[in-house]
Amino acid sequence: MDKAKILVVDDQNIVALNIRNRLKSLGYDVPTTAISGEEAIRKVELTNPDLVLMDIMLKGDMDGIEAARIIKSRFSIPVIYLTAYTDIETLERAKLTEPAGYISKPFNEEDLYNEIEVAIHKNRSKRVDEGK
Repeated sequence: MDKAKILVVDDQNIVALNIRNRLKSLGYDVPTTAISGEEAIRKVELTNPDLVLMDIMLKGDMDGIEAARIIKSRFSIPVIYLTAYTDIETLERAKLTEPAGYISKPFNEEDLYNEIEVAIHKNRSKRVDEGK
């Protein structure tokens, strides 16, 4: 099976590049990163990733929760939140987007890998069942 393609979205470019390098070492294809919700939506449209790793606080007018809502509704691509924001209010807002996962920073690489693998497997199985 092809390497899963992942889009990393984080407002801090250095953090996004670090996550990108870690994902590549785990065998994933990470063709690009984004620092804003608007940019994330454009890059999803251009690259058609298997999964989006989304921070909640982003540059620009749109936060990660709103970007995830749009990505899920327009593209049916799973989103895993990877964020330092773990307060109840943020978690409640994020849950409304039905994410594939919610991981707190700093993260354990094994936990991240497991969440990604489960999310991608579920999405691929769903697409097969739907005949896509």
